[in-house]
Amino acid sequence: MNKKIVTLFFSAILLSLSACSVHYDNVSFDKQKKVTVVPAIEGGDQVKIKDLTKAIISLSPNTVDPDEAAWVAREAVLYPKYLANQYGLMWPPNYQNALVNLGKRKKGLCYQWARDMDAHIGKRKYRTLTMDRAVANQGGMYEHNVLTVAAKGHGIDDSIILDPWRHNSILYWVRAKDDPNYQWEKYYRRTYVINPDGTRTYVRNPNKPGTIN
Repeated sequence: MNKKIVTLFFSAILLSLSACSVHYDNVSFDKQKKVTVVPAIEGGDQVKIKDLTKAIISLSPNTVDPDEAAWVAREAVLYPKYLANQYGLMWPPNYQNALVNLGKRKKGLCYQWARDMDAHIGKRKYRTLTMDRAVANQGGMYEHNVLTVAAKGHGIDDSIILDPWRHNSILYWVRAKDDPNYQWEKYYRRTYVINPDGTRTYVRNPNKPGTIN
């Protein structure tokens, strides 16, 4: 058993001592309408959706469509609950990571959250918003991935990050430039070149299809 597997194994044991399941009742997804379905939106989520809607509009008050902002805010708050059920989510986040890396869960890593959020929210056509994936510390031990929303034509620096991984499916959002934990840049798949000794050098390359993540 190699060192990485041993580390993952003991990490999983330690984390399991305080781990618990995260599950949301009566949350589903309408594949035809492409919207998260709940019987009623709880008061706390209503506040989050309202606050996030205002924050998205504030990115460019004269251009951002309030209806588009409200839709993104609603799905950014509610869709992670559906994903949590699909992932068989466990708390804390690093325990879910350990389970995925040990093959006990299929999903739950931050880039999988970002990819699934992007597939649902990011790929929708918007007139006044730009959706992009962002990454911090790409290729490093503390790599983190999120989806971002910005006013049309603006980049990551002027965006809001939408991060359901950090608080275990409870959406964390903040202006990208104000995030206390990460420095964000636009996500590009990594490509690699083979070195003479057989090792690989990874490069973020916006011009070529990537092979990683």
